[in-house]
Amino acid sequence: MNILVLNCGSSSLKFQLIDSETENVLAKGICERIGIDGKISYTPYNGKKETVFKDMPTHTEAIGYVLEALMNEKTGVIKSLSEVGAVGHRVVHGGEKFTSSAIINEEVKAAIEDCNDLAPLHNPANLIGINSCKEIMPNVPMVAVFDTAFHQTMPEKAYLYGLPYEYYEKYKVRRYGFHGTSHSFVSKETIKFANLDPKTAKVIVCHLGNGASISASIGGKCVDTSMGLTPLEGLIMGTRSGDLDPAIIEYLCNHENLTVSEMLNILNKKSGVLGMSGGISSDFRDLNAAANEGNEVAKVTLEAYAYRVAKYIGAYTAAMNGVDAITFTAGVGENAAWLRPMVAKYLGYLGVELDEAASEKACGVEGIISTPESKVKLCVIPTNEELAIARETLALVK
Repeated sequence: MNILVLNCGSSSLKFQLIDSETENVLAKGICERIGIDGKISYTPYNGKKETVFKDMPTHTEAIGYVLEALMNEKTGVIKSLSEVGAVGHRVVHGGEKFTSSAIINEEVKAAIEDCNDLAPLHNPANLIGINSCKEIMPNVPMVAVFDTAFHQTMPEKAYLYGLPYEYYEKYKVRRYGFHGTSHSFVSKETIKFANLDPKTAKVIVCHLGNGASISASIGGKCVDTSMGLTPLEGLIMGTRSGDLDPAIIEYLCNHENLTVSEMLNILNKKSGVLGMSGGISSDFRDLNAAANEGNEVAKVTLEAYAYRVAKYIGAYTAAMNGVDAITFTAGVGENAAWLRPMVAKYLGYLGVELDEAASEKACGVEGIISTPESKVKLCVIPTNEELAIARETLALVK
């Protein structure tokens, strides 16, 4: 069965067509500037990337162009819509309603809409993509795969905040966690790759990209994660602050004459390693280059970043009363071999021993990067959220 995987943003639409039997990507691409002027980039599995400018007033037109590209006489990979067996949609927030993926019907769409307040930039766009697909392919089964679902196995002691309980009852203010599709995929792949017991394995996944989060899971079920009500909590990120004293918000609002919304914009878009480095970059490659050239601010920024990652690993080791494997994934985690020793140096108390030669080789590919003597396995496992969405979709529609 061919599964179309869609990830709709407010003005963009990423897509992949995946053969669920071989798990090969038949074609992939992105529609950008939807509602502005519009362009589609498309790459078939055996061809070159093509970019075409198209008028895309809404996501419906964008999805129409995606299907056109997939069925193109010269560069297409299918002959008709009947070859698309199902559509898997990434949905950012499922609230407490969804502990797993769900076949989309009117009730599911209403529940996604109920979570719009929790993800105002993402859920409305996800719904637009769902409705547009329903319009064009009314008889094709569709599945919602939620970023938050994997973390719904967290116990109350992990997800409740130290706030009056009425705010949880009224507004469901709690830790939800994000990057769940990636954490689920990578934690399960780690268990297989490191040959761990699937029922008892204690795994910490470090999803380190421009957005970054850490999860702790036992037997493939999440027990804690670093992001919270929103993706702002937790690690220092590319442009997000991560954890801080909440009183800082009022303090800076008063001193800088800012509204709370303006302050949150700073915390989301102008903080993290971008802000800490004095504006050098939110790209870790640029920061590493600056640090190697002797820039002390860049060096301290990266040290603070690695220190925060190590602190969370320590906390989650305590939460699980041990750890069997620690895995690095996502753009920075998979490719920045220089970062791993900066984290591993804090983990000696666990008996962790990093094999730096193995780590240097494991960039963008699976690898065990700990020594044979290490008491905890260190791994690199590339994430593949699109494949994870395709697998979840297949499981529900086959």
